[in-house]
Amino acid sequence: MYRKEIRVLDCTIRDGGLINKWQFSDELVRDTYLQVAAAGIDYMEIGYKASMDQFDPKVYGKWRFSRDEDVKRVLDGIELTSKLACMVDIGRVNDEDILPAAESPFSMIRVACYLKDIDKAIELGHACMDKGYETTVNLMAVSTNLEKDIDEGLTQLSDSQIPSVYVVDSYGSMYCEDITWLVNKYKAFLPDKTIGIHCHNNRQLAFANTIQAIIDGCNMLDASAFGIGRGAGNCPLELLTDFLKNPKYNVRPILKLIEEQFLPLSRTIEWGYLIPYMITGALNEHPRTAIALRGSDKKDNYVAFYDKMTTPEVVGK
Repeated sequence: MYRKEIRVLDCTIRDGGLINKWQFSDELVRDTYLQVAAAGIDYMEIGYKASMDQFDPKVYGKWRFSRDEDVKRVLDGIELTSKLACMVDIGRVNDEDILPAAESPFSMIRVACYLKDIDKAIELGHACMDKGYETTVNLMAVSTNLEKDIDEGLTQLSDSQIPSVYVVDSYGSMYCEDITWLVNKYKAFLPDKTIGIHCHNNRQLAFANTIQAIIDGCNMLDASAFGIGRGAGNCPLELLTDFLKNPKYNVRPILKLIEEQFLPLSRTIEWGYLIPYMITGALNEHPRTAIALRGSDKKDNYVAFYDKMTTPEVVGK
């Protein structure tokens, strides 16, 4: 699957932070960058940009905010061979939170939005581009949208300067046929833009769906070490790195990172495929209910959870 246009983005810290409110040690973040860079990965998404009036810094770790000074301090002395990226949510970041790219260690800012906010995402994306950043728009939860609404959003994006747009399987509900249908639609509406893919693993299909997206022409690929990410997690970076028959990528540093950092971490916080996440994925629903179940004393009551999710009118009686 060698294709010179392909770029890989590691979202280990950004998506993984959804599990533990970004309470990662500086050592883990620094080591993640070192090993991701050694593996030849093109981008590392170190976290979000967010305003401190939106999130309490006493509750959320520094990578929820990704202040430039924190990034510079943690990566001090490292030659940045992999570009740094961060994500922003509509309405959760202020203009002053994003310095000009020439003054920042970041090269890319990814704008996450739902289709209803596409106009705001384009405006924010253009503002980031004006500051010198590479920019993407990541359309979240697109599996829940009507086709006419997807078409309208893609039409707006086609008229924008945004260079890259992501297909996002937010709920891990898609099959390969869904990926093909969406990627082909994005390509038809956005022939001059790069199409990306970000998959969740609720149905054990994140890696398979990423492969399908590659076959269909996606050239920006998201993955995370050991598949860490919200709920069922993401496409595992080690699988993707091994799959891409590109000599610039080397899976060994990722295996070292997993062995030394994320395998021990997996014994203290939970992520990855589990039945409750499979259920929400099959129902094309946000995993928040499954996450709540896993945090309760009934975390393994799969049948009761299934019944509640599929026949709430009966269970509630």
